[in-house]
Amino acid sequence: MSKVRTIEIQLIDRIFEMGSGWVLDFSDRTIDTWFAEELNIDFDEDRFRKEGTSKAKRLRCFLKTVDDATAIRTLRALWNYRQRMYATNPELATFRQPPANAEGLFIELMGRLEGAPTTHPAGSTPAPAFEAPKYLALKQELERIHSLAPQPRGYALEPFLARLFTEESLSARPSFRLTGEQIDGSFVLAGETYLFEAKWTGPAIGVEPLHAFHGKVDTKASWTRGLFVSMSGFTPEGLDAFGRARKVICMDGLDLWEMLDRQLPVATVLERKVRKAAETGNCFVRVRDLF
Repeated sequence: MSKVRTIEIQLIDRIFEMGSGWVLDFSDRTIDTWFAEELNIDFDEDRFRKEGTSKAKRLRCFLKTVDDATAIRTLRALWNYRQRMYATNPELATFRQPPANAEGLFIELMGRLEGAPTTHPAGSTPAPAFEAPKYLALKQELERIHSLAPQPRGYALEPFLARLFTEESLSARPSFRLTGEQIDGSFVLAGETYLFEAKWTGPAIGVEPLHAFHGKVDTKASWTRGLFVSMSGFTPEGLDAFGRARKVICMDGLDLWEMLDRQLPVATVLERKVRKAAETGNCFVRVRDLF
């Protein structure tokens, strides 16, 4: 039996558009052929028909019946099929109305099924994956902070980010002071420690704050990295002057909002930013260009 739970089946229904018995754009014939050719599986077996004979009911039964490895392999193959379907027929999105946060939902689902580490307080019950209220609450908190006056707004951003990283199991630490300098907070991503800087000023950030923060990071252990969050964004001139091959990645307010709105796991967003920075040298690549 796989680890796929009822709440996750509901989300799989959304991702693969399984209303009214359908699965994406498969017909009864083509889904049987696809399973045979792509996965070498007989999808028409009687054991997958215990909950009904429609494509959606057979897929739900299949995912709850097979082992974890088979469920994971099938979901990844279905996701690749879905991506190709929309890439080759972009007009489908206008009338099928797929969920805007499909990729975020899928990433977190696969992380749980594949054993991504999570941390929970002793004795507590882990919350279901993709718990939409978590993202909604964070968006509402961000909106509340946005309504504050500039100075308290800036102060409120630091604990908000610490809470965001904590809820995403990134071992966040709130702001702390060292001799001669203030650090807005830190977190751990893929075994690497990141310091973060949080700014919510009027104008976009230029090169001086970027250099100042990089200086803080550069004086720490050689493996220390940094995340600069500027809700008002960065000037193109500042980013250009800051240069490449730095130990700092950047995120703006639009990135933060889009990440929450699309329910994209924070760790995945940061990992993609880090990888893009390593591949291109660019410290700031927008979320919309990464997903």
